[in-house]
Amino acid sequence: MKLKKKNKRLLLQAALGKIKVDLAIKNIQLLNTITGEIYPATVFVHDGFIVHVEDKDLTADLDNGKEIVDGQGQFLTPGLIDAHVHIESSMMIPRTFAEASLPHGTTTVITDPHEIANVYGVEGVKYMHDSSDGLPQRQLINIPSCVPSVPDLEYAGATFMSEDIIELAKLERVIGLAEVMDYVGVINGEDRMMDIIEAAENLGLYIQGHTPFVTGKDLSAYLVAGPNTCHETRVSSEALEKMRKGMFVDARDSSLAKNVTDIINGIKNVRYFDHLCLCTDDRESDEILNIGHMNDVVRNAIKSGLHPIDAYRAASYNIAREIKADDIGAIAPGFIADMLLIPDLEKVEPSHVFFEGKLVASNNKLIVPISTMPNEIETRNSINTKRLTLEDFIIKVDTRLAEVSVNIINYPDSRISSSELIVETLKVIKGKIDISHDDDLKYIAVVNRHNHNDKIGLGIVRGFGTNQGCLASTVSHDSHNLVVVYDNPENALIAANELIRVGGGQTGVLNSQVLHTLELRVAGLMSTKPAGELAIDANAMKAVNRKLGLTKLENPLLRIVAMALIVIPKFKMSELGIVDVLNKKVIKTLNS
Repeated sequence: MKLKKKNKRLLLQAALGKIKVDLAIKNIQLLNTITGEIYPATVFVHDGFIVHVEDKDLTADLDNGKEIVDGQGQFLTPGLIDAHVHIESSMMIPRTFAEASLPHGTTTVITDPHEIANVYGVEGVKYMHDSSDGLPQRQLINIPSCVPSVPDLEYAGATFMSEDIIELAKLERVIGLAEVMDYVGVINGEDRMMDIIEAAENLGLYIQGHTPFVTGKDLSAYLVAGPNTCHETRVSSEALEKMRKGMFVDARDSSLAKNVTDIINGIKNVRYFDHLCLCTDDRESDEILNIGHMNDVVRNAIKSGLHPIDAYRAASYNIAREIKADDIGAIAPGFIADMLLIPDLEKVEPSHVFFEGKLVASNNKLIVPISTMPNEIETRNSINTKRLTLEDFIIKVDTRLAEVSVNIINYPDSRISSSELIVETLKVIKGKIDISHDDDLKYIAVVNRHNHNDKIGLGIVRGFGTNQGCLASTVSHDSHNLVVVYDNPENALIAANELIRVGGGQTGVLNSQVLHTLELRVAGLMSTKPAGELAIDANAMKAVNRKLGLTKLENPLLRIVAMALIVIPKFKMSELGIVDVLNKKVIKTLNS
């Protein structure tokens, strides 16, 4: 698959030196992701494509360039590619995301607009596609495969079937089917997932996977079904087994999950790294601005022991092969001229970023304007709950009982998103379960904010991390319902109503006072603010998270977003109750 049309007759003349090329970059050390070499070279670019690479006579044909850039001995690498990202998780709209990530060297992202699809359906995907038009960054779209993530276990704002895949495949920058996260459904050959996969295959799309902790025959069955990538690999043994079975492992360093080091430790003794790719998955604005984007993932891969050439290859050429794109990921004739000049391969801080042969960023500054593209969808309030009352946040039991056996979602480690189920006996006071004796226990409510707004799931969680107050969020993978983790119903009602008022986001409440609200009006997921302003706002929200007890996480902002993620083992919460992820069933909170 070619991502950019080329005028071959024009490029032939440029390659042969019969016409002046647009750009020549001299005095560089070329990192060749095809052969794994680094050597002196001069690169010639015309009409957005590399037309010639001279690795013998470094002064040849320089008079034949309209513009000459002296690389001053720096390394020239392909532009970085993100194998899997949800732009919505940056809390920025697509154009703002490009402004923040492009100066760090990310020239292409493969984005899964799964989050907004769960709110606005097909219209949301089209918004993400259309609002990223004409950017100096290539935002390729994968069609969300699981909306909702698992039918009958939660309700989203839309339901995608095979006909929706066929419709969305008509969009210009669609290249694949996004992470097939209902892996239990795939392994069991359920009709919905098999029909969607078949539709994608018939359309020639590559198929992205999602297999956390899936091994053995289950993993083989999943691969036989069609998906062949995974960004949910978390431990060393997983990575090695998946690569041995021919799966692309998209090693992830997000704002929440840092898996690159463990993955590299698991595969460091293999001979070929062709199936190792890198991604961010979910990385929010402050981290992108101040730490980096894909350049930070590459940097971490090198620190973890991966050879620099292999690290850059895993963030460019390997990903291009994964998505079946033939004209990005390398610096060679016929490839699109997405390139970086980098003084130090291990620091990964580009001095120049070229997109389709044009200089678009220099020394961490964007140098081309990105125009705004307002859209009506950005002004809507997507929070459609019923009118909430205090009673909606109270777990009621028989008033005659003094205590009750309760199923509790337990997080053994507040830094991870996987959980287990435990049973505890709790006191009952006036027909209400009491947790006031233990500040590690919290109530949790999932309030549907879409088409089933009469649904509210109530439960109890241990090990969430807060020790007081209430946190609430409409950023809640994957259906993005309103999730509230709280110490008492009064705080919960205040927090929920605050997010309804502002149109979504995150808020914290302590002693009936709103401490701060991070407003995310676009689908309850994103803000139209500039990245710098949004980062300040997000940092204020992080401070509230820490005040309420989330002090062990590097980025506490994203702790609450996985509480209702019913495709991550083993137990999560939806508006229908506690979800047994592996057995795909709902469990009651009261164990009786």
